[in-house]
This record gives sequence, C-alpha cells and structure tokens, in this order.
Amino acid sequence: MNYHLIIDVAKALLLARWKQTLVAAIGVTFSIGMFITLLSFMTGLNDLLDGLVLNRTPHIRLYNEIKPNPNQPIYQVKEYADYHHFIRSIKASGDRQSIYNNGAIMQVLQEDKRVSGFSPKITAQVFFNAGAIEITGVVNGIEVIKESQLFHFNDYIVAGEAADLEKVPNSIILGKGLADKLLAELGDVVQVTTAKGEIFPLKVVGFFQSGMLEFDKVQSYASIMTTQKLLGKPGDYITDIQIKLTNMTQAPSIAQEYRQIFGTDAEDIQTANAQFETGSFIRTLISYAVGITLLIVAGFGIYNILNMMIFEKMDSIAILKAIGFSGSDVKSIFLLIALSIGFFGGVLGLMLGFGLSLLIDQVPFTTASLPTITTYPVNYSLAFYAIGTSFSLITTFLAGWFPSRKASQVDPVVIIRGK
Repeated sequence: MNYHLIIDVAKALLLARWKQTLVAAIGVTFSIGMFITLLSFMTGLNDLLDGLVLNRTPHIRLYNEIKPNPNQPIYQVKEYADYHHFIRSIKASGDRQSIYNNGAIMQVLQEDKRVSGFSPKITAQVFFNAGAIEITGVVNGIEVIKESQLFHFNDYIVAGEAADLEKVPNSIILGKGLADKLLAELGDVVQVTTAKGEIFPLKVVGFFQSGMLEFDKVQSYASIMTTQKLLGKPGDYITDIQIKLTNMTQAPSIAQEYRQIFGTDAEDIQTANAQFETGSFIRTLISYAVGITLLIVAGFGIYNILNMMIFEKMDSIAILKAIGFSGSDVKSIFLLIALSIGFFGGVLGLMLGFGLSLLIDQVPFTTASLPTITTYPVNYSLAFYAIGTSFSLITTFLAGWFPSRKASQVDPVVIIRGK
C-alpha cells in the first residue's frame, strides 16, 4: 500500500468537491463548538450552585439529635420482658445537646489522616428584638479562622471583617436579609432574647450574604465564646463538630464509624444533600446528551456527503481499481477523507468552543443574592476538549466506514461496461 499515493488521491477528491467538504467540516465545527460551549457553561453553573451549598456544608457533622429515649422504664422490668408494650406520647429525653467529651473527640480527629480539618460550632435559637416585634433567628458560634479555611466564610462577608468577631467582645455578623429586617447598620447594637428569656446586647460588626435569601433572613454568626455567654454555658459547651475529609466520597462509611466510636449522631454530606446532588447530575447529563446529539447529527451529514461523493465518483473508483488499487486501498481513501473532515472540523470546533466560552465568561452577571459573582460562570476543564476531539473522530470514522466499505466493493468491470 502506497500511503503517499492514497493521501494524494484523497486530497484530490476532497478538493474536487470542496463545497461539500466545507459544509461537512462546518457541521463538525458547529457541533464541537456547541458541545464545548454548552458543557463549559452548564458545568460552570453547576459548580457555582454546588459551591453555594457544598462549600458551606461539612462532609460529616457530629451532633446530638433531640429524640425520645429508646430505653423506657417498662423495658427494664423483667416481669414484663415477654409482653408487648404500648407506649404513647413519648417525650424527648433530658439529655443535653452538647457533645460529650468533645475535647477527646477533636483530638482523635486531629490524628485521623482521612480528616483534612474540622471546626467546632454552637447553634443557638434566639429572637432578635425589633421594637415590639421578635424575629426568629439563629446564632452560629464559630471559630472564625477554621470556618474561613474550611467553609470559605470570608467569601460571603459583604461588609465588615470576619476577624472582628474574635477581636470585638460581644459582637455579631448578621445575614443581609436579617439585617434589612432589623434596619441594622455596622456599629449598631441589636438586642437578642434567648430561649430562657434573657436579653443580650450584641454589636453588629459585619454582614454576610450566602446567595440563599431564606437562609440569610435568619442566620447570624458570633464567636464561640460569645455564644457560650449568650446561652449561659461553660467553656466546653459545643453542639456540633463540622468535619472536612480528604476524600468526600468516603463520608457515609466514615460517618457510620464515628457514630459508633463517639456515641453521637453523624450526618454525611451525601445524605444531607441527596436531592441537590441529583439535580446537579441531571443537569450535567442533559448537557452531555444534547452535545452528543449534535455530534451524531454532524456524523449523519458526513455520511450523506460521502455517499453522494461515492455515487458521483463511481467512474473514478472504477478506474482506480482497474489500474491496480485494491478494495482496501479505496476504503482507506474514503476513510481518510472522513477523518480529515472530522479532524480539521474538530480543531476549528475546539477553537470556536473556547472562544465562545471566553465570550460568555466576560458577560456581566450581577444579582443581589450573589454579590461575589460578577460574570457568568464557565468551566474550562480539559476533559471537555478531550471528549469533543474523541467524539468528532469516532463519529466521522463511523460515518465514513459504511460509504468506504461500499466503495471498496465496486466492480470496475460492471461500471466500465455500463459506460
């Protein structure tokens, strides 16, 4: 097989029908370009939405659930051990919400190589006093440095400084929605009423905006020490331990392990955000489906063009076979034509997709709920370009295989006799 000669013949056939070749290449270019653009934009949007929830969510949360005591007194009476018990209106047990031995637990977490970091937290239900009105809210007691390192707390501060929670005694950072309800400004003092009816003044040192309006209407942050004082609890009072793992996919199994070792409730991120992750998966699946459909449509266009080319070039094919070209040589010629269209169309498509992605990335996108986002999100993952290149070559190869197989089976005697 003379590869140089086959390339020259394929080139001649391509140029002889250059308008059809151009149409086929444009089809591949458009398909690849839209595939790259669609996936880049949709996955960028998914990453943005995931970040709003997953970046703020621990991989594992240790806490004590408020629930009825499963060991009722009647279960302890041996005389009634074989009886069926009917118990109604069981109330929650009097166990405290704080995590027992939290210092020892955090020491174990510190030594666990599967844990990339952890942050203690206190969750307190309170009322914010706005004149005669009491607004329900939540004060989250946090360690600011760890919260910023693990959960990007600094990124959501739209006014003031997160570090002021540690520097300024009895201070608080309000959610933007909550601050608007209270008509609070930086430096103002808000009155907080605890569940026990005690009123506590806190100085506003900042506002945060997470992108979830309902969340921002009730949430606020203070230091752990301030929250302990607010609740009248000792210095070892902790209600939650938030854990980030080196591998998030291990969260369900590690949560089960911690539940047994520490004797606390443990919630993994997959369980807490199952519905959200399903939505992200479906959006990505739809993006891939649409992109692949575009590539398949382009493949059918190449198939039709090669079929017409073979029909119009029957005389040329017959002459090639008559002068010594074998069926495999003819097949190679038309496969080379198809792959050339796929390759050059694919390269232009990658450039088109990248250019459109850059263009989308520069389009201003401003919304009150996402103050840190200024342009539309785009993901420039190299995986999309690799997938696009692979599909363009595979699709055009399959589109060229059947016409080239048909061309290789042409009988030159029948064609020349018919002329």
